[in-house]
Amino acid sequence: MTHAADSTRPAALERLVDTGLVAVVRGADADRVVNVVDALVEGGVRAVELTADSEDAMGMLRDVSSTLSEDVSLGVGTVLDAPTARQALLAGAEFVVTPSFDPEVVTVANRYGTPVAPGVYTPTEAVRAYEAGADLLKLFPASTGGPGHLKAIKGPLGHVPIVPTGGVSLENVADFIDAGALGVGVGGSLVDSEAVAAGQYEVLTENARAFRTAIDEARADEQ
Repeated sequence: MTHAADSTRPAALERLVDTGLVAVVRGADADRVVNVVDALVEGGVRAVELTADSEDAMGMLRDVSSTLSEDVSLGVGTVLDAPTARQALLAGAEFVVTPSFDPEVVTVANRYGTPVAPGVYTPTEAVRAYEAGADLLKLFPASTGGPGHLKAIKGPLGHVPIVPTGGVSLENVADFIDAGALGVGVGGSLVDSEAVAAGQYEVLTENARAFRTAIDEARADEQ
């Protein structure tokens, strides 16, 4: 299986590479999800993942995709099977993220020319998923092994693009970037559920700006 060269990357993948940040919106309320996404985008987020386990996830994908500007990509996460992946793509998802490696999900995403990031944790899983056609690998849960686990995997697999997710915070995001992360997926540390419930969307905007700054600074230190 071949992987797209930098010059032919889909826009959704390019935005993730450029910004290094995917905002994971889990369990969003349909009445609030557009406001949540708008607040994240205002803070500099250019890749948003709505999880498939949310109530009426497909309806929310359609609603949000119809409001986003062209410079923001909307994806679907927590995809557990190929039918869900296809349904989400038809509803407007521009990339697919899974918590584990299912070859059939990767095949569906490849068939539609859609970037896919299956969840992996070990070098064996990473190699198998990448050989199957994954564009990125989601190291999950990132909190279990931390930046050290990522660095160990990147040792023999330095060519494989990895995005740690699950437990990434402002306190450790620079460490993950330093360890070799292409970018990070961030949920609760970015999408503050209490702020959303209170309608304080400006908190999400501030969080997004803080993450973007931390990632940019960590990348600059590597150069």
